[in-house]
Amino acid sequence: MKNINKSIFGVVLAGLTAATMTSCIEDVEPRSGTATADMVAKSPTATNALVNGLPAYGKVVWGDGHWSYGTPALMRIRDVMADDYVVVDHDYNQFSIWASTDVLGPSYKVAQFVQSYYYRYILLANTVIGRVDPAKAEPKDLGFLGIGYAYRAAEYLDMARMYEFKNNDVFPDGKNDQGQVVTGLTCPIVTDTLTEKGARKNPRATHEQMFKFIESDLNNAEKYIVNSDDNKANTLPTLAVVYGLKARLYLWNEDYAKAKEYARKAINESGLRPMTEEEATNPRYGFNDITKWMWGGQYSTEDRAVKTGIVNFTSFACNETVFGYAGNGPMNMIGKSFYDKLSDTDWRKAMWKAPADKPELAKKNKYVHPAFANRLPVYGSLKFRPNKGDFQNSNVAVVSAYPLMRVEEMYLIEAEAAEHIAAGTGVELLNKFMKYRDENYKFEAKSQKENIDEIMFQKRIELWGEGISFYDIKRLDIPVTRGYAGTNFFDEWRFNTTGRPAWMNFCLVNLEENDNPAVAGWNNPDPSRKYGLWKDPNPSPF
Repeated sequence: MKNINKSIFGVVLAGLTAATMTSCIEDVEPRSGTATADMVAKSPTATNALVNGLPAYGKVVWGDGHWSYGTPALMRIRDVMADDYVVVDHDYNQFSIWASTDVLGPSYKVAQFVQSYYYRYILLANTVIGRVDPAKAEPKDLGFLGIGYAYRAAEYLDMARMYEFKNNDVFPDGKNDQGQVVTGLTCPIVTDTLTEKGARKNPRATHEQMFKFIESDLNNAEKYIVNSDDNKANTLPTLAVVYGLKARLYLWNEDYAKAKEYARKAINESGLRPMTEEEATNPRYGFNDITKWMWGGQYSTEDRAVKTGIVNFTSFACNETVFGYAGNGPMNMIGKSFYDKLSDTDWRKAMWKAPADKPELAKKNKYVHPAFANRLPVYGSLKFRPNKGDFQNSNVAVVSAYPLMRVEEMYLIEAEAAEHIAAGTGVELLNKFMKYRDENYKFEAKSQKENIDEIMFQKRIELWGEGISFYDIKRLDIPVTRGYAGTNFFDEWRFNTTGRPAWMNFCLVNLEENDNPAVAGWNNPDPSRKYGLWKDPNPSPF
C-alpha cells in the first residue's frame, strides 16, 4: 500500500483556492455532474449545477484502486467489517483489506480514500450552502439550500459514526499510543465559513459537538427543503429523508424518544410501504429499482462508473453477472449463522441460495439465468440484480440503483427505539412489521436485551448489503463472530470479538497532524490485526 499524501487541510485549501472537485488521489474522476469554481463564477444556473453534482459525486470513480467507486464502495467497506456479510476468498477481492483488518492504520491509502472522499463530498455541500443567502433567496434557491444542508448532515453523520472512538476489547480504556483518551472523539468539522487559519487549528469534535452540529444542519434542512421540487426520481433528499436522517442521528445519540418520533414522521411523510416479495425477488428489478426507496443513487449511461464496466455497485454487489467482480469469483454470501437463524417461512430467505439439504427453499430461489443456480456458492446473494436482468452486457446491467434509505429501516428504528423506552413495546411494532415478511412470524417478548437482539437481527437481515449493520454493531457493543462450526468465512477472516470490534474505529490519516496540529496526538489507535484467528477444533479432513 502507498503512503497517503493529503490531509483535510488540503481539501479545505482546494475549496478556498480552486476547483470544487480536484484530484486528491491521482486521476480522481469528478466529471459527471460536478461544477468547478470557474463554472460557478460564470454560470447563471451554477447553484443548480452544484446541487446536481451532489448525487453525481456519490457515484464518482477515483481511479486509483477499483475499490474507490464512491458511496456504494463505502457501504461495502462497512459491510465486510461485520459478520453477516461474507465474500468468497478470491484474488479479485478488492475489499479484503477491510475484511482482514490488515492495514487500517493512519499511514495507508485506504485511510486516505475514506477520509478524503467524505471531506470532498462535504466541500461540495459547503459550496452549495455558501452560495445561498436565505434572507435574499428565491424559494427555489431555498430548496437548494435545504438539499445542501441535508447532504452535509448525511456525510457528517456517516463520518461521525465511523470515526468516533468507542472503547472495545482491545482498547478498553480509550487510550491511543500517545496516552491520550480519545473516547467519544469523532472528526474535525469543516464548514462553508472555515478559513485557512481555522483549518490549521481544527480539533476532532466530541460526540456532543458533532451531534449539535448535525442536528443544526438537519433543522435547517427541514426548514428549507420544503421549497424544493427537484426530487423527481428519489436521487435527492426530501423532507421524508430529512426526517429519516434525524431518526438515525437521534438513534446514534441514544435519544430514543426522538428517534422513534422521527422514524414515524419519515414513514408517514414518505408515503411508501415496505417492498413486497415480488418486488424484492424479481430477477429483472429486484433491489435495483430506486422508485421503491426513499433515497438512492441512480447510475446513467454517461457515468464513468458505468463506462468502466466493472468499477461500480453492480459489479461488486451482484453475483449474477459474467463481467463483474462478484460474478467472476469474490461472490457475496450471507453469514451461515444468520441464514440458519432466519425462519424458513420468511420469504426474504429466498434472497440467498439455499443449501442442498433444503430442497423446498431451493425451489424458491429465482435466478436471472439457470446457469447461476450452479455458479453461485451456497448462501450466495440473489438480492441485488443486474438492471433488466441483463447479466452479460455491462452497459445495460450496471445502469442500476443502490439504496441510501428505505422506509423499512424507519420501521425498525421505530421498533428498537420503542423497546429502549419501554420493554415489550418494540416487540409489538416488530411483530407488525414482520407480517410484511413472514405471515407466521410471532416473537414473544422476553427480556429487554433479548427483545432488542431480535429487532437487531431482523434489521440486519432486512438491510443486508446496504452498509447499515456496521453502525448498529458499533453503537450497541455487539460482538462480531466469524469463527464457529460450519462457518462460511474463510480461514484468514475468522475473527471473534467480545464486543464491538476495535477495527470499527476509523483512523484519520497521519499527515493531518502536520497540517492541523490540533489533532496531533489525538488520533485513534491503529486497530490493524489486533485479533487472533479462530481455529476450528474439528477441521474437515478434505
